[in-house]
Amino acid sequence: MKIIAVANQKGGVGKTTSSVNLAASLAQIGQRVLLVDMDPQGNATMSSGIEKNKLERSVLDVLLKEAALSECLITSPSGGYGVLPANGDLTAAEVELIDVDGKEQRLKSGLSQATSLFDYVLVDCPPSLNMLTVNAMVACDSILITMQCEYFALEGLSALLSTVRRINETVNSDLEIEGILRTMYDPRNSLTTEVSEQLFSHFGSLVYRTVIPRNVRLAEAPSHGLPALHYDRYSSGARAYAALAGEFVKKQKQAEA
Repeated sequence: MKIIAVANQKGGVGKTTSSVNLAASLAQIGQRVLLVDMDPQGNATMSSGIEKNKLERSVLDVLLKEAALSECLITSPSGGYGVLPANGDLTAAEVELIDVDGKEQRLKSGLSQATSLFDYVLVDCPPSLNMLTVNAMVACDSILITMQCEYFALEGLSALLSTVRRINETVNSDLEIEGILRTMYDPRNSLTTEVSEQLFSHFGSLVYRTVIPRNVRLAEAPSHGLPALHYDRYSSGARAYAALAGEFVKKQKQAEA
């Protein structure tokens, strides 16, 4: 089982969209996937067709050790992958965990119960560096970074990479970069091309060849509680995430070889 945090300290860069749609696309090609919603906004939960305000159990129960992982899991009715859901209650985790020993290890400890159940665990992180993000980074093997090819994106990326270095030095020495995914991609924009070239020159093969385009159907899908694949499988957004899933699995096989 490989655990991947989908992260960026900057909001609005396609992090949740990528978590949900990569989970659905991997499930579609026969992978056993768990999506962990670590964002109190609960958008990954809602986008997976699960009503966040009607949850009996959530990721908070796992973090506070009030329930086992298996008691909190829900299968996405639309996506066919497992979900460890979240809602606004998760904001309480920061306060509840303040004085707890090993607080940054709580998600890792909870997910250890799922080792034989899933091939991949995708963790949708909040767009900030707080105890929830630190829990995700301690629990995971690698980080998938989503980013828009725009002027301030590289600045945000360097801030995230310095966070990864700090985590490496303190609580998770095995943490590595899984890959960098370019989202909301518009090839007509010269800045997009420029930033892409800079990414390839700095990070080489870590940058996914697949790009996620700006796409209306992709933006509409969450309001229907559906991944793009099940909302409009022929849309450019759905096709891009299907291609990403293929590239992602191929990369894993190459790494294992």
